[in-house]
Amino acid sequence: METTFGPALREWRNRRRVSQLDLGSQAGVSARHISFLETGRSKPSREMVHHLSEYLEVPLSERNALLNAAGFAAAYRTRDLSDDEMAQVRAAIDWTLERHDPFPALALDRHWTVVRANSSAEIMIGAIGLSEGESMLSAITDTKRMEAAIVNWEEVAQYLIVRLRTESAFVGGDPLLESTADRMIEEQRTRWPERSGFLQAVVPIQFKAQNMVLSLFSTIAQFGTAEDIALADLRIEMYFPADEETRQVLMGLANA
Repeated sequence: METTFGPALREWRNRRRVSQLDLGSQAGVSARHISFLETGRSKPSREMVHHLSEYLEVPLSERNALLNAAGFAAAYRTRDLSDDEMAQVRAAIDWTLERHDPFPALALDRHWTVVRANSSAEIMIGAIGLSEGESMLSAITDTKRMEAAIVNWEEVAQYLIVRLRTESAFVGGDPLLESTADRMIEEQRTRWPERSGFLQAVVPIQFKAQNMVLSLFSTIAQFGTAEDIALADLRIEMYFPADEETRQVLMGLANA
């Protein structure tokens, strides 16, 4: 039976910009065998599909597609976070967000929907008119809304466009992430600030808060051994104060 695995494998190899020789060397198979798989002269085993997917860092949802292309059944499910078998995952997320308070922390899905938010993050996203269950993608394409809430929106917008492109590329192209980046580029086309000298180590987000400006930078954590599609796409974004004044304000919230 003819399969579409060969072209799909070639496409992922090209996306990751590795040669047949490089992939074969990394995966412990010959470049000749990689060539035979791509041309259809050899048929992969189920184990080989998993093996090559690991080295090409293929997202779980796309690994299902590769398995199907090779004539095998899908291996990965998408569970709802409310499922009983996800109880320990929910507990881990809630523990992380609660312990990070009074600094903001969010759990976001692949399309930047706010799955969970701690109390300080609820205040933060509330400043741009969002709440749990809503996607941040709708907000970041609204320049007026973002400029009203973020002092350095032009700088932050440039960072977010790069992040959208990077996240889309990793999953092999995501139309929603790409279209959001395109809209932001169009909005910002005449707004790019001039950059000179050395760039900062991180890009702080400067939120307007009454008569103050809270400066925050973020770090992202993901589940490293996820075997569920939704869980693999889930990430926890934790914000930290970028200056002492912001730290004092946020710590004051904890003691209020």
